[in-house]
Amino acid sequence: MKKILIVEDEMAIARVLGAYLKKADFLVEHAYNGSEAVGKFEIVQPALVLLDVMLPDRDGWSILKYIREKSSCPVIMLTALGDVNHKLIGLNEGADDYMTKPFVGAEVVARVNAVLRRSIGVIDNKEVKHYGSLKLDLKSHSAFLNGIELNITPRDLALLLFLGQNPNQTFTREQLIEHVWGMDYDGSDRAVDLAIKRLRKSLYNWSETEGEIKTLRGLGYKFCAY
Repeated sequence: MKKILIVEDEMAIARVLGAYLKKADFLVEHAYNGSEAVGKFEIVQPALVLLDVMLPDRDGWSILKYIREKSSCPVIMLTALGDVNHKLIGLNEGADDYMTKPFVGAEVVARVNAVLRRSIGVIDNKEVKHYGSLKLDLKSHSAFLNGIELNITPRDLALLLFLGQNPNQTFTREQLIEHVWGMDYDGSDRAVDLAIKRLRKSLYNWSETEGEIKTLRGLGYKFCAY
């Protein structure tokens, strides 16, 4: 059974979320503030974190940053803030999904399942592809640059593997959302741009003579292999 860490300071919300997830056969751990969340994350090693933005001692953004420095564990942000800028902050910092309160428990479970499916990988192909110093292992769903494994979010990894499996092909944002985010994704296609930006940052040591992720204005993105 997969473990879900719920980081939520409102006890009533935390209990409801826990009840829905337990009913869906997940193991549930709770943290009620930022400091407790950090400690629980290290001990529990969850399959996914439900992370509230507004916490009493540390905000969710700092916890998300901490998690991303340590792990590619999927994170879904929970907040009462409906402002688009907060969603962009979360996605830019590496959140895998974003839900605004109030929400229906069953929808949270559906989102959790969707994110976990993506974290496993969208590619089932027993191949290893080399693009110079960049190695993409489509079987184990991992990526290495200069022999060092890239520590990136599951969704960003799924995007990189999909592009790497289809080199020199142009994909629109809509096509990438369909293949990587999934048909159940209802967010902005801006998430694609942010994911590409993060991938380029992670691949800054990848030689331009070996390949690049190219932006084609008005068309989309292309993984160019040279």
